[in-house]
Amino acid sequence: MIVPAPQDAQEPGEPGEPEPSDNPAGGDADRDDAGRDPLDTATAAPRGLQGLSSELTARVPQLLEAMRSVGTGLELHSTLDRICETAAELADARYAAIGVVDEEGRGLSDFVTHGVGAEVADRIGHRPSGRRGLLGALIHDPAPLLLRDLTEDPRFAGFPPGHPPMRSFLGVPIRVQGEIFGNLYLAEKNGGEEFNEDDLHMVRVLATEAGIAIGNARLYEAARQRERWIDGSVAVTTALLSGGDAEDALTVVAEQARRLADAAAGIVMLPAAEGGLEIVAVAADGPAPPLGLVIGPESPVVATLLAGEPLFVTDTATDPRIGVPQAAAYGPGMLLPLHSEGRVLGALATPRPRGARQFSAAERTLATQFAAQAALALVMAEAQRDRERLAVYEDRDRIARDLHDLVIQRLFATGMMLEGAQRKSVVPALQDGVGKAVDELDVTIQEIRTAIFALQQGPAEAPSGLRTRVLREINMAAVPLGFTPGHRFLGPVDSAVTELTGKNLIAAVREALSNAFRHARASRIEVVVDAGAQLPDGTAGVRLTVADDGVGIPAGGRRSGLRNLARRAESLGGSSRCGPGLGPAGRGTTVHWEAPL
Repeated sequence: MIVPAPQDAQEPGEPGEPEPSDNPAGGDADRDDAGRDPLDTATAAPRGLQGLSSELTARVPQLLEAMRSVGTGLELHSTLDRICETAAELADARYAAIGVVDEEGRGLSDFVTHGVGAEVADRIGHRPSGRRGLLGALIHDPAPLLLRDLTEDPRFAGFPPGHPPMRSFLGVPIRVQGEIFGNLYLAEKNGGEEFNEDDLHMVRVLATEAGIAIGNARLYEAARQRERWIDGSVAVTTALLSGGDAEDALTVVAEQARRLADAAAGIVMLPAAEGGLEIVAVAADGPAPPLGLVIGPESPVVATLLAGEPLFVTDTATDPRIGVPQAAAYGPGMLLPLHSEGRVLGALATPRPRGARQFSAAERTLATQFAAQAALALVMAEAQRDRERLAVYEDRDRIARDLHDLVIQRLFATGMMLEGAQRKSVVPALQDGVGKAVDELDVTIQEIRTAIFALQQGPAEAPSGLRTRVLREINMAAVPLGFTPGHRFLGPVDSAVTELTGKNLIAAVREALSNAFRHARASRIEVVVDAGAQLPDGTAGVRLTVADDGVGIPAGGRRSGLRNLARRAESLGGSSRCGPGLGPAGRGTTVHWEAPL
């Protein structure tokens, strides 16, 4: 049986007729959140109490205490918990709940309960979606509702297995600044009684106060959320300006995005050479897509992101546009373009676990702003790489000129002097020795000329074999190091190693040499690439070894570079580890990086 709620009943303290305004300006500057003048409310409160029943009047102190309790605290979820508990005590109900309506107004984004234990909640399983049944009806028609037996209501759709039995029911909407925030539900009045009009009246007043408390909590939560995202943007900028390499900065972007978005993973993607987007940085607690994975240009997701448009996904696992097998572990997701000054530099993905709540409008806005900051970080990193590359090429040109104008000329002059001494000598053994020395000088001059030619080559002119690319990294590292690292190649390096493995191996060489230059203070470095190596599990693989005689890895020092090496190897099914170096008693560090062929 349905007992309709009084539609025209006034809240306690609500004026019946508008009083003349005491504001000389005649405006609404001093009105509260419900649009009421505080003076009107104060003068109308005694008149409102005069019309109440003696039972309801006796419960007014309890109502005031409940309103005071609801208004304490600023954390949103604890505020909802407190409202449920207070409403249950006020109406003497066994169960209470607040269903938070989602942004589309079609269902529930959150469901906070009181009186339902953890074991019962586990038996029930998933929380109600609010898409159908009595809860859905209250979402579409948010009006106070009083039911003697909710199971007799035609809108009732049944309880899920394990749900406790409920009969008497009371529901009122909660409004925040005039908009529906959700509904407050009470069920099963203690003692087998039914909710009455007094209960409904009291709970409606409490819901009004709850709306004010929720509004304050939401403002506080929004301010804290903005502060966290701003701090994350500052961390990304700091990582770039601290002089770290681009890969470290991208890893910081991925880690901060995952943390701020409360996501299962943070994934940074950059345009791939063959088209599409390549995953270049991943931060995740659990399984994640591997580094180097390329999402092809035919993917609709890639087309949307490269067009500079964000993509918000309700369920990453089932969305047909994603098309990545690793997406099966994820639920709601945001895919945001990294664009700056009209140029799309890449994309940022932050998927949440399956079953997690959807991203709110505020979170989407903050994440979009963070992506813009990350795009600026990419521009700064790119400019930094260009400056470093230009400095390397300038040094290479200078070294080539010095070798040609000074070293070769001096070697040539020395050779001429030795030839003159050879002609003047009458000792056959001395003549032979000088002749061999002159031949060695000629070979040395030819080798130096070959080195000069290699130094003067641009990046597009160099061959694309893996051996050549490793040598290029070694020669580029020689400029800041002040010496050229030694190197050896074993096995079919150019033919056996695949492009994806080779690309990650080159990145590992660059990272290891960079670590040796920035941290090790080494005077000797040896690089070995073995394409005929056998991995610990017996499979054929390629092994990179970079050994130095530097200071070693200090305790408590940064490990981001070593983590990058390990992450790249693990994404290919390999591994990375460190061992003793080339110095006395194992001084220094040896990096072993390996991956299957």
